[in-house]
Amino acid sequence: MASATAALRGGLPDRYLTPDDIAEIFGVPLETVYQWRRKRTGPPGFRVGKHVRYDPLAVRTWAEQRMADDAA
Repeated sequence: MASATAALRGGLPDRYLTPDDIAEIFGVPLETVYQWRRKRTGPPGFRVGKHVRYDPLAVRTWAEQRMADDAA
C-alpha cells in the first residue's frame, strides 16, 4: 500500500488512494468498491481523467461516520 518513504496520516498513506487501496484497507473485493461508488454508499471519490481517486481524509471521515452510526 504505502511505500517506506510515504508519510502516514492517521494510518493512511499521504497520497490519493486508488480503488485497489480502498479494497485492501477495508478487506473487501474490488468489485464491492465499485458497487459502493455506483450506489453512492462508499467513501467519496473523484475522477482524474478516467481514474477514480479517494482523499485519505475523506475516507477516514466516512469510516468514522460508519462506526458512529453502528454504535448508535
